[in-house]
Amino acid sequence: MSLKIRLARAGAKKRPYYHIVVADSRSPRDGRFIEKVGSYNPMLPSDHADRVRLVGERITHWLSNGALPTDRVARFLGNAGLAPKPTWNEQPKKSAPKKRAQERAAAAAAAAAA
Repeated sequence: MSLKIRLARAGAKKRPYYHIVVADSRSPRDGRFIEKVGSYNPMLPSDHADRVRLVGERITHWLSNGALPTDRVARFLGNAGLAPKPTWNEQPKKSAPKKRAQERAAAAAAAAAA
């Protein structure tokens, strides 16, 4: 049984609230879980103390038993110092302008400089 530490949504429509849970990777997102180990409220400001709550000793217990955090939860754990911080690529390469658009932008910049 592979375990995941992941988010389970629990909130009203357009008012998201997430529980951080340990669950079997095959169970549905909001379905059965083994233990609740924290919460995440994205509606609060980023510097608010209650935005991310974690039960540190239970999370370290589950990590030592082989549970893998999802990307978002890994960021929370890295910020809290419970796990190494993952690398995070903000800008995907797919969204960069293509060759012709880059040529047009370079031509426009050269014309504006002249």
